[in-house]
Amino acid sequence: MTMFGSNDAENIRIGLSKRESLLLSSLAEDRKNIFTLHDIRTKLRCSYINAMKIANRLVKKKWVILLSRGKYLLVPLSAGVKGTYTEHEFVIASNLVNPCYIGYWSALNHYGFTEQTPFTVFVVTIKRLKNRKILDVDYRFVTVNRKKFFGFTKVAVANSLVNISNKEKTIADSLDHPEYCGGIAEVTKCLWNARNQISFDRLVDYSIKMGNSVILKRLGYLSEILELKLPKGVASKISSNLGEGFSPLDPMTEKRGTYYTKWNLLLNIAKESFLEWRRGY
Repeated sequence: MTMFGSNDAENIRIGLSKRESLLLSSLAEDRKNIFTLHDIRTKLRCSYINAMKIANRLVKKKWVILLSRGKYLLVPLSAGVKGTYTEHEFVIASNLVNPCYIGYWSALNHYGFTEQTPFTVFVVTIKRLKNRKILDVDYRFVTVNRKKFFGFTKVAVANSLVNISNKEKTIADSLDHPEYCGGIAEVTKCLWNARNQISFDRLVDYSIKMGNSVILKRLGYLSEILELKLPKGVASKISSNLGEGFSPLDPMTEKRGTYYTKWNLLLNIAKESFLEWRRGY
């Protein structure tokens, strides 16, 4: 949630024309915080060119924020009242690119697998976009190939439906890229917290479908050291799909350590260093 103070409101209200005021009031009345050029044309009965000009003026006057081409975010303010902006970051993120889903550390926090609140919203997409900062919130776009773009569900967030990776895909994505989740220690803790809420059989199937055997290598090893009781047949399915070669347990650390042939892993980080969180359990 992002807040604007009354001083900010006084600064950005200057220069608003009657037509612009009518448009913003109408959008606010309809609770249309995110709107398009089509909405402007409908409200003001104007041409596409005029709608673009009006939108551009409102962006320059900082009454609205450009999210993507032809799509804008309304910053609702009331005269004489402290201006407050309350649009959820996930709703904003879902309007920045299509298709997409909220994933990695953001999804881990959404499901309560981690108590850490990331300062960045992680947006998974098949398109390439530059990271952005909107209203002091960082949005990081993680581009994946179509083979990995699956396993998300629609969740109601602030009167909108937002795509978020489901629990099993969230864990699979985290094992694939711990660097987008706070590191391997955080991923290990999240796997422990999720152990009674996920289907390990589905998690393994997702991991195989994603086509990156390092996910299974990390899953097998972490399940072992956490002493997770995997369902019958799941451990053997992991072992039979490990792939050749050794992969680093921690992709964020130098590739030096001990080779563990059981899971084809390079243990390049001390077990104690990423299990320290267990002292509180």
